[in-house]
Amino acid sequence: MTQPKCRIKKGDFVVVIAGKDRDKKGKVLAVYPKESRLVVEGVNMIKRHVKPSFTAPEGGIVEREAKLQVSNVAMVDPKTGGPTRVGYKFLADGTKVRVAKKSGEVLDK
Repeated sequence: MTQPKCRIKKGDFVVVIAGKDRDKKGKVLAVYPKESRLVVEGVNMIKRHVKPSFTAPEGGIVEREAKLQVSNVAMVDPKTGGPTRVGYKFLADGTKVRVAKKSGEVLDK
């Protein structure tokens, strides 16, 4: 079975288009392409009970982000600020870049 392509990368700015956190925007913290999931900053927050350890000496209830399905997020268009799909284009110097389908703006830095 072939892997679905993940056009969203770590550090991208995305908007949630489905689920309880719909219309929230955030930066992608981690991408898991084999699972078709990603983690977005401040979105899909869950609570976990943590034992006291070296990393968390206090322990207790910790709130953190959980994974989201890639299909539930869309890239933020740099021109309009709304959701957009991702396309690819070759520049004059031959480099391949990601572009926003709605505005045609280049998404790669």
